[in-house]
Amino acid sequence: MSRRPPSKTNKPGTAPTSQLRIIGGRWRGRKVAFAPIEGLRPTGDRLRETLFNWLQFYLPGARCLDLFAGSGALGLEALSRGAAAVDFVELDRGAAQMLRQQLELLQADGGKVHNCPAEVFLAQPGDAWNLVFIDPPFAGDLWQSTLQALVDSGRIGPGTLVYVESPRDTLIATPPSWRLEKEKQAGQVCMRLFAV
Repeated sequence: MSRRPPSKTNKPGTAPTSQLRIIGGRWRGRKVAFAPIEGLRPTGDRLRETLFNWLQFYLPGARCLDLFAGSGALGLEALSRGAAAVDFVELDRGAAQMLRQQLELLQADGGKVHNCPAEVFLAQPGDAWNLVFIDPPFAGDLWQSTLQALVDSGRIGPGTLVYVESPRDTLIATPPSWRLEKEKQAGQVCMRLFAV
């Protein structure tokens, strides 16, 4: 993620913000702000366009989970394109607060931000999701533990789609019943979409 210099319009003592653009749906072209936190790398426009082309027929009315939400790029794009609800899970307090502000500005009633670790959130009871986005910080090597926690949550089932974004050479072990529906490599990033 590129770093931008502090904006001259920022008030003294406040952190600068970065922006991303929603690329489709009712908020197409809208720019949303996010906190420039170390290690935060929103999924780029081209990758998001590919992903949401894959998902276009599944999104209307879907209940989604955006784990390691960060900027909220994936969950916001899903809401823009017709998802009914998105749980945004983000550990960093500043990023979570910024995401709440963006949801309020967009008047996105279907979005809810949870400021806690992913594994803590997944251990809580609740409704099932139709679509799950897993895009953790690449330095954390959290893919396998997160996938196991997701399975253990009991909140996914037949028909759930799980998107996993990882470094190109990362091996992802999934339950035998999961099907790899789509896979694409872009630079050093690998995109995978599984059907539970």
